[in-house]
Amino acid sequence: MEIYQLRYFVAVAETGSFTKAAARCFVSQPSLSQQIINLESEVGQSLFHRLGRSVALTEAGHVLIEHARRILSEADNALRELKEDPGRGHRVTVGAIPTVAHFFFPAVIAHCRANDVRLKLRSYEHFRPNLVSGVLEGDLDLGLISLPLINEPRIVQTTLFTEPLLLALSATHPLATAAEVTFRDRKDENFILLGDASSLAAQVRRISGDYDFEPRIAHRCAQLATVKSLAAMGLGVSILPRSARNANDPAGLVYRKFTGTAPTREIALIRHYRRHPGKGAQLFIEAAQAVVGPLQSALQTRPPFTVNAPARANQG
Repeated sequence: MEIYQLRYFVAVAETGSFTKAAARCFVSQPSLSQQIINLESEVGQSLFHRLGRSVALTEAGHVLIEHARRILSEADNALRELKEDPGRGHRVTVGAIPTVAHFFFPAVIAHCRANDVRLKLRSYEHFRPNLVSGVLEGDLDLGLISLPLINEPRIVQTTLFTEPLLLALSATHPLATAAEVTFRDRKDENFILLGDASSLAAQVRRISGDYDFEPRIAHRCAQLATVKSLAAMGLGVSILPRSARNANDPAGLVYRKFTGTAPTREIALIRHYRRHPGKGAQLFIEAAQAVVGPLQSALQTRPPFTVNAPARANQG
């Protein structure tokens, strides 16, 4: 029983097709099919029911699949660790959605430097679909995304923290000083959101649906900084996580907390269920958990209402 045979076997089981499995493993279909036949001959039992264009695991196949996954996971982890040079730091590749990457990666790196954690972090910032795809394809060790996750059984998720969503708008907007701010009453506003691939934009649409209206989107942006600039100019309002605020926000940008039960978002760490964390991933997870406590406290206690007023010229 060879490692590559087990890889072919798992690929067929997960794709349900010899053709798709061959493409995934970068081999010809006849070659893959022959190796599956060789594996079945060695174990003395059929592993798949051949159902025309699709296949299904036999009882013997169900017995072997979990063993095969564990063997492949251990082999992959051993190879990664052997390739690492501890003296230069343990490597890990982590992806994060834009509204998390800008503050979480610096916080983790600062923690590692302060505590002499030898972590060699490669970061990747993109929207959730790309991160989920990266984790599934093995390009990313870990991903930082907002929940809920799509229905994907191969993903293991662990919630890191929860934060409120705030209304971001211009200081000249009537709501900047209003006594109450409710989501229901925002149906007549022009919204400024990130693109369709953004999980935050999708969440805003879901919340709007809960209040029986479709947000009128005036501007779609690729960058968080663009969303803030347009909101500060009074071209519409946006919904942003509290962690999106920073000292470099545009002058005149205001954040307001919603009255009553405020909408929130959950940020989770994801990995492929077959990819057990190597040393680099373990160090990142430990660092992430270490910064979550202070971060969560800051998110809960920092005042939500802020105005970055334009600087006045010195008249003295």
